[in-house]
Amino acid sequence: MLARMARAPKKNSDKKDSSAPPDRQGRVAQMRAVWSMTYKADRRLPLRVFGPALGALAVLVVVGILIHHPIYFSILAVVGGLLVATTLFGRRATSSMYAQVEGQPGAAASVLQTLRGEWRITPAVAFNRNMDLVHRVIGRPGVVLVGEGNSPAQQRQLIVDQKRRIGRVAPETPIYEVLVGDGEGQVPLRRLQQHVMKLPRNIGRKDVGGVEARMKALGGTNVPLPKGPMPRPGQIPRGKMR
Repeated sequence: MLARMARAPKKNSDKKDSSAPPDRQGRVAQMRAVWSMTYKADRRLPLRVFGPALGALAVLVVVGILIHHPIYFSILAVVGGLLVATTLFGRRATSSMYAQVEGQPGAAASVLQTLRGEWRITPAVAFNRNMDLVHRVIGRPGVVLVGEGNSPAQQRQLIVDQKRRIGRVAPETPIYEVLVGDGEGQVPLRRLQQHVMKLPRNIGRKDVGGVEARMKALGGTNVPLPKGPMPRPGQIPRGKMR
């Protein structure tokens, strides 16, 4: 009888653990993975994240004591500390991830796949033996051709060839050129997403699908790239990949 009573709580505990929502378990596992990966690149991550968070918490608690509202400001301090920690962690994780993919073939494609909104991304529509790549992005601005690699001159030549091909099937669609890099006239990888998002809106939402349908005549990806988009903390809507 005692043995059965001792085993009963354990059985209930297991049942309770197994009933945890899968989405919540997935988010927790994702955050752990991102933290582990970021910590490997930055061993001072706990200090950079929790130091300012604890500082903000302490300041708010002290203010609450001084103005005789300790309970209210203690709650506010916890919320503020969590917000500071989450914000700093997100920034550090994003910077670490950019550093890990920067310089690798297909890094720009990984960043483009994290675009928010109605974007249609086709990686590596053109390339050469030196692994200079051109990716095609279709969205409200029109068509954006993004080049990355070792030779800006060869990337420009690949883009010129793509513009000529696009002009045959969609002559009235605006085309933008973007070269990824740190040189003059180039866009750094960490600013690529922001740069593309700020381009003018030239076509309607309903017309994006029509432009994409025309682009199918030009073909899709021509070279295999490392699978999987660049990891980002949290769930972020991605552009549709074609």
